[in-house]
Amino acid sequence: MPPSHPLTPPSAASPDDPADPILVARSQRGDLAAFDMLVTRHRSRIYGQIVNMVRNEADAWDLAQDTFLKAWKALSKFEGQSAFSTWIYRIAHNTTLDWLRARKIEGSSEFNEAVESHIAAGSTTTPHGEGRPDERLAQGELGRRIHDALGELSPEHRTIILLREIEGQSYEEIAAMVGCSLGTVMSRLFYARKKLQALLADVHHSSDWL
Repeated sequence: MPPSHPLTPPSAASPDDPADPILVARSQRGDLAAFDMLVTRHRSRIYGQIVNMVRNEADAWDLAQDTFLKAWKALSKFEGQSAFSTWIYRIAHNTTLDWLRARKIEGSSEFNEAVESHIAAGSTTTPHGEGRPDERLAQGELGRRIHDALGELSPEHRTIILLREIEGQSYEEIAAMVGCSLGTVMSRLFYARKKLQALLADVHHSSDWL
């Protein structure tokens, strides 16, 4: 079942929180508790971004968990040239796009639940019981119309417009997060806005960003 509205929960930590580098350094030395804290701080935002792309809550939880498993395995390669939040989002974005492409090609999706995890089963890295804090796009009929219109966009275009208009990320930040050029960000945003305008042509004052 698709979510009743797009989710973009606020981060437990701000993107450039000074505690992140400390936790990353401890994690790179093998401290699982430190990595668990990183996951706890960022999992709501990562989940929100993924569910906006896949439109299915169960799949989004699986992909979020897969994202953090990949991050743990690749953490030794993280050199801190960008914020940890940018780095982890890019892993989430690529993981989700790969899943969507495989689903489209194969006609079905098989998620490998047997991926070996070095994180304890009862750890707080396993996301559960999360709230749904962002209700801004779910207010009445207009919210439902916008939600449905967003569903008509490709995952790439939907991601760009939500990062820009809901999360307020700069063009430069979005480019770093999704791994594309600044021009591509602006082009996708322009296309997404135009398509939403067409889909919501009969709705007056639908949104300040359309």
